[in-house]
Amino acid sequence: MCAYVLVAEDDEMQAELIRRSLLSEGHTAAVVHDGAAALDAVRRHRPDLVVLDLMLPVVDGFGVCRVLRENDDIPVLMLTARSTEDDVLLGLELGADDYMTKPYSPRELMARIRTVLRRGGRAAGDRQPDPVVRAGGIVVDPLRHTVSCDGSPVDCTPGEYEILLAMAGEPGRVFSRRQLLHHTRGIDRASTERAIDVHIMNLRKKIEVDPRRPARLVTVFGVGYKLRGEGP
Repeated sequence: MCAYVLVAEDDEMQAELIRRSLLSEGHTAAVVHDGAAALDAVRRHRPDLVVLDLMLPVVDGFGVCRVLRENDDIPVLMLTARSTEDDVLLGLELGADDYMTKPYSPRELMARIRTVLRRGGRAAGDRQPDPVVRAGGIVVDPLRHTVSCDGSPVDCTPGEYEILLAMAGEPGRVFSRRQLLHHTRGIDRASTERAIDVHIMNLRKKIEVDPRRPARLVTVFGVGYKLRGEGP
């Protein structure tokens, strides 16, 4: 068993580095890039820990932490480039369990995460509900590494799985090819933005009633792709 960690970080490269580090430790990770998406993800999939960047768009890390503490006791580890004493104290007063300033080493971050999870009694094996991700009729189970569509199992390649996991975690969000590429690079280092189009085409064959007229996994012309949260 592993912990389910939500990473709220607007720097996509930093977020992907944290995600890969968590996966290498045996955890499951989801990534969002603004505070509103973080709060929505917490409501839908209650994580064991939130790694929370302070300088998030829409709702900043202080605001996210304040809302979390009003409604839940999920452990929070804050990340920020701001290291003044007032910022540190405010973060801790709002209920952050730990606080790290940038730049930091991935090894130290993982050590802090282990400590926070252990302190909160949420270490591997303590989690009860599965962090299943749902979007319309699509269900992605990160612990079992399975995908289903309208109740039927879907066989996915590693790249297809990572794309669906990312998009189902934020239904309705438009992902550029480059953003989706970040999610597949860990398992397909030779992947390119053109390869993303191929993954999308193959996924449509597996989850769409009519792949030529996609109703779930749709193109946003000039931007990228999005997975609709409602069924077709």
